[in-house]
Amino acid sequence: MKEYVFKLEMKVRDYECDLQGVVNNSNYQRYMEHTRHEFLESLGENFGTMHAAGIDAFVSSVSIQFRQSLRSGDAFISCLNIKKNGPKLEFEQDIYRASDGALATKGKVESVVVVNGKLTRGEYFDELLKKLQ
Repeated sequence: MKEYVFKLEMKVRDYECDLQGVVNNSNYQRYMEHTRHEFLESLGENFGTMHAAGIDAFVSSVSIQFRQSLRSGDAFISCLNIKKNGPKLEFEQDIYRASDGALATKGKVESVVVVNGKLTRGEYFDELLKKLQ
């Protein structure tokens, strides 16, 4: 496993699996979203507080490559790295099965920030990234 700025351990729940007994593809995106929210919380940020201040982060693009299926009860590690690309913040998000380190998914999620209804140039992200240094 390579280095990441944030890792979150989770476990697959029965209801997240489909008829084939594997995690339904839509749940991987949910895992990634939860990881991003927890990452922001670790930096002292909160979506509710941000929204109340007129700051909203929106996903503008998602790409997920599926490699190995997770199954009910599997523990997994959801990891992320981030970089700024123009006004967007790019999250590189990978999910690994904890038992053997197998890569389950690779994802790329791009986000933008709107302040008081106007798209920004990502100044909020600049301040956020300073917290990692």
